[in-house]
Amino acid sequence: MKKYRGIYLKNDKEIGLMREANRLVSVVLDMLGEVIKPGVSTMDLENIAIKACEDFGVKPAFKGYQGFPFALCCSVNEEIVHGFPSESRILEEGDIVSIDMGVIYKGFNGDSARTYPVGQVSEDTQKLLDVTRESLMRGIEQAKAGNNLYDISKAVQDYVESYEFGIVRRFVGHGIGRNLHEKPEIPNFVPAGLPGVTLRTGMVLAIEPMVTQGTHEVEVLSDNWTAVTKDRKLSAHFEHTIAVTSEGPDILSRS
Repeated sequence: MKKYRGIYLKNDKEIGLMREANRLVSVVLDMLGEVIKPGVSTMDLENIAIKACEDFGVKPAFKGYQGFPFALCCSVNEEIVHGFPSESRILEEGDIVSIDMGVIYKGFNGDSARTYPVGQVSEDTQKLLDVTRESLMRGIEQAKAGNNLYDISKAVQDYVESYEFGIVRRFVGHGIGRNLHEKPEIPNFVPAGLPGVTLRTGMVLAIEPMVTQGTHEVEVLSDNWTAVTKDRKLSAHFEHTIAVTSEGPDILSRS
């Protein structure tokens, strides 16, 4: 596998394997979207995901990764990322739940996240979901060979801040391949004083805006994983894995 400035460049065969890994993630996320409703526990979602991985013959990428104990990150309302599934966390009307999931297929990782409304949500909550999802798409549009990595960051930041939402800075997107997290890091804001890197064909990137109704400040709960907004306002999270190609960005985790 070739490297450019410490970043692995994937060939067509490797991108093909990653396309299948990400397709399977999107299938599971579709399945979960059909069952998310008031009265469902986040552990119910975990069990569905585990069973789907068994059926597909793939390994959940997150389970055991750096000690994380579950296949899914289920983050409800003010939880940003890395929430634990739980029998006691019952989804209620008006909640939002972010599901982040990965699988390993033939040695390569897929990774994608979506935030789902539970039943009917308020207009303000729906706006948060819509802006976060659209900011991801605007970031992806900039993932072209020859662009700077921070063109992705700027597109996300400009769109989110135009709606006066906050952008989480503690957690960022990342390269992905044989490892779940590879270089480069992909912030959802433009870091001051850093040059960024030129995007090259063969890079595979997991772009993942995390957007809040309040400030960007974060706390991690006593389980040492679950990250929440410090002001306890709502947070949404969307993620796609994309390949940088000569024709432009190719979304591998599209449904």
